[in-house]
Amino acid sequence: MTFAQHLLPNPYLAHIHTAAKHQMASLFAVVVALMFFLSSPALSAGLIRDAETEKMLRDFGTPIFRAAGINPDAVRLHIVAENSLNAFVAGGQRMFIHTGLILRADRPNMLIGVMAHETGHMAGGHLSRTQDALKDALVPTIISTVLGIGAIAVGAADVGLALITGGQTVAQRGFLEYSRIQESAADQAAVTYLDRIGWSGAGMMDTFYLFRGQEVLSERQQDPYLRSHPLSTQRLSALEDRVTRSPYFDAQDPPEWVTSFEMVQAKLWGFLDQPSLTYRRFPESDQSLPAHYARAIALHKQGYGDRALAELDPIFEAMPDNPFIWELKGQILFEGGKVVESIAPYGRAVELAPNSPLLQVGLAQSLIATEDPANTEKALEHLRFAERFDKENSRAYQQAAIGYARLGDYGHAELATAERFYALGQLPRAKQHAKRAQDELLSGSPGWLRAEDILQEKGRG
Repeated sequence: MTFAQHLLPNPYLAHIHTAAKHQMASLFAVVVALMFFLSSPALSAGLIRDAETEKMLRDFGTPIFRAAGINPDAVRLHIVAENSLNAFVAGGQRMFIHTGLILRADRPNMLIGVMAHETGHMAGGHLSRTQDALKDALVPTIISTVLGIGAIAVGAADVGLALITGGQTVAQRGFLEYSRIQESAADQAAVTYLDRIGWSGAGMMDTFYLFRGQEVLSERQQDPYLRSHPLSTQRLSALEDRVTRSPYFDAQDPPEWVTSFEMVQAKLWGFLDQPSLTYRRFPESDQSLPAHYARAIALHKQGYGDRALAELDPIFEAMPDNPFIWELKGQILFEGGKVVESIAPYGRAVELAPNSPLLQVGLAQSLIATEDPANTEKALEHLRFAERFDKENSRAYQQAAIGYARLGDYGHAELATAERFYALGQLPRAKQHAKRAQDELLSGSPGWLRAEDILQEKGRG
């Protein structure tokens, strides 16, 4: 739907030249989609959750957020399962990192530089200001479109198309100019944050070098990051000048960062790539720990559980206290049908990283799957912890619903299901289950009151 259909009566639309309609639809669809995209983190279909990757991003991001004066606990980090090199902020203090960015970065500092840049957008309030700029950009477009349609309607098609195209050009030029100002401001803010914590900005500069020369390509050939973060020679020059003058320009990534980064890359390649590609990327001749990690995941995906576990042995020898290797062992056993055997490695993972809600959920799932009431009670304790610190984890609520139902507590099972749909943004279904929960729970009890909160919810955003 175009704005023109709202602004003009339908009879006028019958006279619009086909080319004009296509131009208008294209522009307005892009603008409307962009405004929605910037105001909503509605990307759940492409989001993945992984305790190890999220911890790495949190470790990199927390000092930057503090340097920017942002409460780290208020920032939500999301991983988008998308191969393109991209990152963005949306929906308030939410940062979205594409897996393609993690996988194409040569070293941690490149990812850190992009995170610092995106933090500059958050600290500068650029999201809300961008929405205002988009609305301002629409004004000349709407006016010229209305005039253009009027000209077409009276037979002056050439004049009408010129008016429409001219309005689009003015709007695009104005918005891109505003966007470039914001991008430059975010660059400078990022270097300031990195200087405050003694980290190099060279990685951010090197990431932007990847885009140099892409501006002459068609949009289809460009990386999404370049389209949403317009790069100019002047902007890159200003960044280079600031970064190279920093006393921390030559600061290197600590070895533990590099190890963590390489293991996360291997995990992502293992889970996201086809096994055949993983084996080509990490052949048997590669005996590095990341290679063992990636091959273990690929073998697990193909159902070769014993061989997958064997690939983990060298990693356990080198990293016996890495909770995420224990987590993967638990996952391989659980998904291979060895539920009871999976409890010990999941339990060890939780012992090593007790504050990880995702690891708590993994252990709870294994405990519930034993169908032992005592194990189910233990599982619900882990899930209550996970829900307290990660209220958007729909999987935790799903497992809680199963656990409560197994114990015959159908009121809390319905409430957990309501919480699950609420976390997924499916408010009508959440309300259905909240009503059922109230029918089972004691009126005025904490669970009943929480169900009432969901029933009174008017919708988000």
